[in-house]
Amino acid sequence: MSKTVEGLNHAYELRDSSPEDLIFDLFKMPNKEEASISKLIKVLKSFGLRESDPRLRHMMDRMKSFEDEDDDARNFLLSRDKFKECIHPSMQLISQALRNHLIIPSWGEFCGQVKAIFEECSHIKDGNVATYIPQLARQNPDIWGLSICSIDGQRVSFGDSKVPFCVQSVSKAFNYAIVSSDLGADFVHSYVGHEPSGRLFNEICLDANGKPHNPLINAGAIIVTSLIRNHLTMADRFDFVLNEYRKLAGGEHVGFNNATFLSERDTADRNYALSYYMKENKCFPPGTQVCRGGLREELDLYFQLCSLETNCDTAAVMAATLANGGVCPLTDELCIHPRPCRDVLSLMYSCGMYDFSGKFAFQVGLPAKSGVSGVMIVVVPNLMGIALFSPPLDKLGNSTRGVAFCQLIEAFNFHNYDSLLHADSKKHDPRRRIGNRDTEIVVSLLFAAKYGDFDVVRRLATYFSNGPQPKPSYLLGFSQNNALRVPTASKVFLASL
Repeated sequence: MSKTVEGLNHAYELRDSSPEDLIFDLFKMPNKEEASISKLIKVLKSFGLRESDPRLRHMMDRMKSFEDEDDDARNFLLSRDKFKECIHPSMQLISQALRNHLIIPSWGEFCGQVKAIFEECSHIKDGNVATYIPQLARQNPDIWGLSICSIDGQRVSFGDSKVPFCVQSVSKAFNYAIVSSDLGADFVHSYVGHEPSGRLFNEICLDANGKPHNPLINAGAIIVTSLIRNHLTMADRFDFVLNEYRKLAGGEHVGFNNATFLSERDTADRNYALSYYMKENKCFPPGTQVCRGGLREELDLYFQLCSLETNCDTAAVMAATLANGGVCPLTDELCIHPRPCRDVLSLMYSCGMYDFSGKFAFQVGLPAKSGVSGVMIVVVPNLMGIALFSPPLDKLGNSTRGVAFCQLIEAFNFHNYDSLLHADSKKHDPRRRIGNRDTEIVVSLLFAAKYGDFDVVRRLATYFSNGPQPKPSYLLGFSQNNALRVPTASKVFLASL
């Protein structure tokens, strides 16, 4: 494998071999001029890539066509030309995976650690299912699902990850991001603020400027909904948002639960009161349905978006799109513009977990959004999106198992401030490749020695002398002051390599 990786890295320097040829040779059967495409798929799966990945769709389609044409292809043994033709459309992703250049290199080890935390949380029985919406009250409290999607499309799921649920308040984050991308963040924030309210999520109140405090409480979310393509009919507005959700999800399942919509609308007295209060205070933008007496229609759209249905697998991809700066990791399509993506993550960090937002930011240090159906999404910027679903809620309306899982991932350096200098190095960084730290230290030592910076040399050398790693030969005499001497240190280093 190491020779293949080396060959892939220098493929275009070789006279007769292309990257496709190198991969064919890697999976070539002994004494045959055929390669096993099934083994390639198995290797890609070990890196966290799925057969359903849109980036592998052309490869899978070609495989199916070869299978229909040739009985031998049913064993997934292909000639060189057919193998190369099959993998060519997905060559960029395949090459990236085989070089181990995906964002989480030790994928299997990472999945094992996550699975252990997931199973530990499965024993939690605290909390109660939400009862104020009749359809939600019927949910099974034993459901517990988790999905993760990295910004490179590496995916893993545990438990009830395909059980459908309504997004509820999680929709507020995506609706805000969609509207801000469509109309601009400055325009949106002329109608809604961006401060934590310090109040209950459905309290009838406005900020000092006569606006809802932020887009992630009911008042702000209703205003944001009223901004969604308000020149169109209600049907077209709903279709617009649904299509945007599907883009965020890379074409994964996003549906609609009409029973939950009707149930929520029938128990919406508080939201109606809140909307009439905002109408009285002229919070709604001109030109919206509410200004023509259609308050019920505006709220219907809000309830419909809360009743969009998905599962953990899909929600993880949507969260990963936010982690990837608004670009869907499965399709490479820009779904959310950079500034709205930054803004929604900022709001999720400060306001996304109801009255638990401050403590969650303090303890976990990640943007997150929860909903009363029991769903939670957590974003690790530039790394991954996490989706969790467990209906029992704590007193603040967040999933008890979801919150516990997030508190247990302290084993990883995901906290917003874990990257500070001199931070706790015992935390595991799934992004780091084995040996990277040693390489960085050695290179820094070389340059420090070259420029005669003896203080830096001494400080960096303590990394090896204090750590569990064996001390390199060129540092053995450092403490005795006879191996590294300025200005001849660079020569000593080079001679010792």
